[in-house]
Amino acid sequence: MAHLFEQAPTGRSKCRGCAGAIAKGELRFGERLPNPFAEGEMTHWFHPVCAAYKRPEPILESLELAPAELRDRLEAAAKGSLLQPRLPRIDGAELAPGSQASCRQCREKIEKGSWRVRLVFHEEGVFSPAGYIHLGCRKAYFETDEILEQVLHFSPALGEEARAALAAAFGDS
Repeated sequence: MAHLFEQAPTGRSKCRGCAGAIAKGELRFGERLPNPFAEGEMTHWFHPVCAAYKRPEPILESLELAPAELRDRLEAAAKGSLLQPRLPRIDGAELAPGSQASCRQCREKIEKGSWRVRLVFHEEGVFSPAGYIHLGCRKAYFETDEILEQVLHFSPALGEEARAALAAAFGDS
């Protein structure tokens, strides 16, 4: 099964990584998988950078098909995600709306109003919610501290002030 890069012919597809729309004419990456419901295969569409972060193996398999100007960025993101197996689980950050959730690393409750990193698992072609971790537990959980770029990438709903506050919180913890 050959994965592919192509210009989106319509604006109807959604990225499996960030759930954002892929605009008409925008470059998209298609991961080809066996169809579990019928014969043949199916294609899951991603923004190329989202795929590099969340599905690094397929991106690296088809890197030669990517436009030359994107190859270095996609390769760096994909290789970074492969180095630490938990990095593809990052699904952004948010301020905890309550204190119900527990951290997957330390098992302590995440306080209301504190930053937390959302996690997802990729199973059978679907990203499923997997809980949260404290911002301060990121190094122990991911075994690296270099996750700010990826966290910001998957946090498009955050405004500029919130993004600056999150970056500052990364420096503080």
